Amino acid sequence: MERESMEFDVVIVGAGPAGLASACRLMQISRNSGQEISVCVVEKGSEVGAHILSGAVFEPDVLTELFPDWHNLDAPLKTPVSHDEIYLFKSATDARAMPESLTPKTMHNQGNFIVSVGNLCRWLAEQAESLGVEIFPGFAASELLYHEDGSVKGILIGDMGVGADGHEKDSFMPGMELHAKYTVFAEGCRGHLGKQLIEQFHLDNGKTPQHYGLGFKELWQVPDDIHQPGKVVHTAGWPLTEGASGGGFLYHLENNQVVVGLIVDLNYSNPHLSPFEEFQRYKTHPIISANLAGGERVTYGARAIAKGGLNSLPKMSFPGGLIIGCDAGTLNFAKIKGTHTAMKSGMVAAETLAEALLAGVEGGKDLSCFQDRLEQSWLHDELYRSRNFGPALHKYGTLLGGAFNFVDQNWFKGKLPFTLRDEKPDYAQLAKATAFSPINYPKPDGKLTFDRLSSVYLSNTYHEEDQPCHLKLQDPDIPLQVNLPDYDEPAQRYCPAGVYEIVRDGDTPRFVINSQNCIHCKTCDIKDPSQNITWVTPEGGGGPNYPNM
Repeated sequence: MERESMEFDVVIVGAGPAGLASACRLMQISRNSGQEISVCVVEKGSEVGAHILSGAVFEPDVLTELFPDWHNLDAPLKTPVSHDEIYLFKSATDARAMPESLTPKTMHNQGNFIVSVGNLCRWLAEQAESLGVEIFPGFAASELLYHEDGSVKGILIGDMGVGADGHEKDSFMPGMELHAKYTVFAEGCRGHLGKQLIEQFHLDNGKTPQHYGLGFKELWQVPDDIHQPGKVVHTAGWPLTEGASGGGFLYHLENNQVVVGLIVDLNYSNPHLSPFEEFQRYKTHPIISANLAGGERVTYGARAIAKGGLNSLPKMSFPGGLIIGCDAGTLNFAKIKGTHTAMKSGMVAAETLAEALLAGVEGGKDLSCFQDRLEQSWLHDELYRSRNFGPALHKYGTLLGGAFNFVDQNWFKGKLPFTLRDEKPDYAQLAKATAFSPINYPKPDGKLTFDRLSSVYLSNTYHEEDQPCHLKLQDPDIPLQVNLPDYDEPAQRYCPAGVYEIVRDGDTPRFVINSQNCIHCKTCDIKDPSQNITWVTPEGGGGPNYPNM
């Protein structure tokens, strides 16, 4: 069909930390140079911050680079870290406190802040708009657009008002084409356009497969006598044992709020494991439950994180654009932090783009100098020093891997003369169901532990039900003919939102996709053992609407 189009110098896909930092830096350079650069940011969430989910302890130095006067601009950094507590959970009731002297330096948080990254993004969006950036929330980038020479031309905003049968409804509104000299992809972990770009331009040649974790988070309101502003707790061990790994966190924010979460590495082997149920069990440990006593759960969310680090980081430039932040995989898993690294990648991207635009370089080029700029920045140095952290835990387990990381980080400062690699994709780690016994998880008590559907309700998730399903099966027979007999169809357990079900009509099973429940975590796209599920963006504005997450 004939579509309207708009032209910009730079289009940025995703209003997360990376995309917004890039937009702000571009406009700062534009103002300082006296030359205009037009910048547009599109965001699939109903508002900026709606889809942002992170722990989060934040390193503020990167914000000081971007806005040296952030203290005077009412930036939402209100709770400095007061102290760290790190535990090894040996069982459901037993824990060993780890002294600071025996933990990797990357886990120390002096000088950092406990923040809501969603609120940080809302604040960054205000700064961006004041600098002249156009931000369009509620519009999903659905397709890539190309020039005749194969370089990226921009993106297509998805059509609105298309029914599940593919026909146009009365509310139909055709998507618009956004054309740019350069397009920056900052969609977050496992972005569906970023995934296409990495494959199409072979950006991951010579890299280890990307590795992922599934992060859960709840926000609780707790009584005065429980609240300890600035307290940071990290844990390893129980409940993730016997072929599963990851770690937990609990942070005390301002206003009597506590965030609690669990990251489950998606390389687990037992197909009967339910990451959601493991998170519910995690909260029952006395160390965790004591911080939630008498409190009320306010909201819930889950999101995949890319944790492969430098070993899995693809080439981040291609003809016509750049891929940045968690869309590429810049998270530093050794610190369990990705906001500051995502922002820095966006700022380096902005400086690369501005140099090209202000010099009159023709659009559509491969700005491979971006790689050089990255390698000269503290971002590359930080990721290089942390390159062995994840592979060590995968290869040697929590105890031996943790000991290796202590030596690597504290004695050698991340510069051991070799690199560990993990070459097996996460989905390929899943074993057959017959190799394990089913796990009987306890029923939720409704006070500390909860079920999926009540949790999804607290995520404020909404999709227009009469729209095409955004969870695409390459072969609709695989769930019942392969995944069910071989793996007891793990989608019904690894999804944190109850999207996938096996429903039986007598003895006949049916595979049901409740796409309206989807909280956009991307786990199905990552963990499906047959790699049969592809997540694509639904109508703009759909999905969760996270407050203060």
